[in-house]
Amino acid sequence: MIEFNLHKKLHAGSGIMQVNFEYAIKEGEFVSIYGASGAGKTSILRMLAGFFKPDAGTIAFNNEIWFNSAQKINLPPQKRSAGFVFQDYALFPNMSVKENLEFALQKGESKNIIDELLNLTELEQFNSRRIQTLSGGQKQRVALARALVRKPKLLLLDEPLSAIDNELRAKLQHILINIHRRYHLATILVSHDVSEIIKLSDKTIFLENGVITKSGEPATLFFPEINDEKFTIEGNIIKIEKLEIDYRVTVLSGNQTVKIKVAESEAKELNKGDKIIVSSKVFEPVIQKISAS
Repeated sequence: MIEFNLHKKLHAGSGIMQVNFEYAIKEGEFVSIYGASGAGKTSILRMLAGFFKPDAGTIAFNNEIWFNSAQKINLPPQKRSAGFVFQDYALFPNMSVKENLEFALQKGESKNIIDELLNLTELEQFNSRRIQTLSGGQKQRVALARALVRKPKLLLLDEPLSAIDNELRAKLQHILINIHRRYHLATILVSHDVSEIIKLSDKTIFLENGVITKSGEPATLFFPEINDEKFTIEGNIIKIEKLEIDYRVTVLSGNQTVKIKVAESEAKELNKGDKIIVSSKVFEPVIQKISAS
């Protein structure tokens, strides 16, 4: 378990902001942090990784202390069992994929983990390619593999899929959750994508001005009014048709389509490509938009 209590004064766009963040995450748990830009999300990840020093507080992983302001303990990033995936990849562009991973190895460590990660992230055929020749999705997979080379117990993800198209994002989400489960990681994800958070996370933290305002199961936090319904499905709108009286919306969920009748007032709020959640409510389907197309 990683337990942390972080206090830091930040200079935000609106002025001085005081981060006061206390939480605990079990190994094998996937937690997301959601909040507006400037709420302190990335700063929290950087403090946990050791790139940014808190003003006060503690960070402890099981029985190992990573940071304790009172005891003047502050382990450097390389001595913390944490992997960090940056939004901008932070790779060496003139090195090959394999060289980027080898660079992250500690001296004397076995290279077997590199072949395992290349296979897991579906990068084997690109291992000799230089980073500057790769697509955004391929670079993101390299960044993820490199973060895992030292077999960390904590994985920190700072909006890693924000610049990737929807089809590729779904594939990378699948790879990400497989990696999380395979290595039994404690994973913290910063994301603005509600559907991504619901798909990946066990728990979600709402952060506002450096303070936790609420936390819990993602679907319960984002859509409290539909949690007692018989079913919910998530998908994308692929067609909106005008009928005689109302409208019909066709939703693609996985490999299946669902057709739902909606009132004109609801149809006007929807567009082809929108991500939505459909729930049953006393045999009456209810649509809630997650994000626009």
